[in-house]
Amino acid sequence: MGGDEMVVKSVDVVDALRRRGSVYERFGVHPIINGNGTQTILGGSIMEPEVAEAMAEASRTMVVLEELNEAAGQLIAEHTGAEAGLVTSGAAAGLTLQAAAVVAGEDPERIALLPEAAHDRNQIVIKSSHDSEFTQAWRQGGARLVWVGNEETCHDWEIESAISGETVALGFIASRWHPDSFEGLSKFAEIAHGHGLPLLVDAAAMLPPAENLRRFIEYGADLVSYSGGKAIKAPQSTGILCGRADLIAAAKLNASPHYSIGRPMKVAREEIVGLMAALELYVRRDHEADMRRWFSEGRTIVDAVIEIPGVTATVEQDDWLRPVPEVSIAFTSEWLGRSSEEIVNALAEGDPPIIIEASRRDDEDIFINPHGLMPGEAELIAERLQVEFEAG
Repeated sequence: MGGDEMVVKSVDVVDALRRRGSVYERFGVHPIINGNGTQTILGGSIMEPEVAEAMAEASRTMVVLEELNEAAGQLIAEHTGAEAGLVTSGAAAGLTLQAAAVVAGEDPERIALLPEAAHDRNQIVIKSSHDSEFTQAWRQGGARLVWVGNEETCHDWEIESAISGETVALGFIASRWHPDSFEGLSKFAEIAHGHGLPLLVDAAAMLPPAENLRRFIEYGADLVSYSGGKAIKAPQSTGILCGRADLIAAAKLNASPHYSIGRPMKVAREEIVGLMAALELYVRRDHEADMRRWFSEGRTIVDAVIEIPGVTATVEQDDWLRPVPEVSIAFTSEWLGRSSEEIVNALAEGDPPIIIEASRRDDEDIFINPHGLMPGEAELIAERLQVEFEAG
C-alpha cells in the first residue's frame, strides 16, 4: 500500500471512529481505539447492532421482571448445559449471589441479615493460588474465605482438612494466569461433591473459546459466573449466572427485584433482553472466522514493525493463556529507542488515543489484543507504531 493511500485509509478510519463516538464527543469524552482486549476499564466490548436494536425495542414497553428473568434463565440453561440461569449485573455480582445462595439459601431471615451470616456455616474453601481482587465479591455475599495451600501448590489433603461443619462451598477462580486446567477443576469438584458441597466458579473472562460456555458445568461446577460484556458482547453491566436449579432459585431470592443483598445489583429489562440477544448471536457466531480475522489483524501489525532494528514481533495464541491471537512485540539488545511504556503512553496521548498494553509483569514487551478492533484499526495501529518506533 502506497503512502498516500495509507494516509487516506487512516483518515477514513478516524472519521468512522468519530462518527460512532459522536455522542461521547458531545459531552467532551474522546473515543478510543481499543487494542487491549475486553477490559472493563475500556468499556468491555462493542455490542452488535442487533443487540442495541433489541434493547431499544425492549425500552418501549413494560413487562413483569419475574417472567422476563424466567425466560432469560431458560435461554441461559439451554446454551450452557446448566439446569437454570440468571442474568446478573456483571460477573462479580454473580459471585456475590453465589455466596448469598450458599450462605443464606432461601431462608428469609438469613437473606435479610446478609452480609452478616445468621449462622456458623459461611465458609468457602479456596486455593491460595486463586487469590484475586474478585474474591471480595464472595465476602460481600456473606462468605468467609478459607485459604489452603500456597501460591505454587495445593495438595488434595490440604483441601480435605480445611473442610469443616462451617463449610458451605468450595470456590474456584478460573483465570488465564492460574496453573489449574480443567482437570484441576474436575478434581476440585470431586472433592466438593464428596463432602456434599457445591463448587462455585468465577469464569468471567474465560470466553473464548466458545466451548467454555458449557465446559465448566460439564466438569462439575455447580454455579458458574460469566461476564456478559466481554466476548458475548452484551451490555457491559450484565453477566450470566448458571448452574443447579436449587442454587439459582436461592440466588434469585437474594437478587433484585427482591429486597435483599442483591437489590443494588439491579438489571434493567433492556439489559436482560440485550444479554439474551447477544447470547443467541454468540452461540451462532462463526468463531473460526473470528479467529482468522484476529490472526490477520495481528499479522498486519507484525509485518509493519518486524523489519525495524532491535524489534521482534509475533502473533501468539493458545486456548488457555491467549484465546484471542495476541501481538507480542519485544526488544533486543540492538534497540536504542524509548521504553515500551513511553511508546504505549505516546499512542494513548495521540489523536485518536490508541490503548495497548506494555510491560506485563517484569518484561519490556508490548501487547496488542485485536478483539475490540473495528475495520481498519489494525492498519492504523501499525502505522502509528511505525512512527513511534522510528522516532527513537
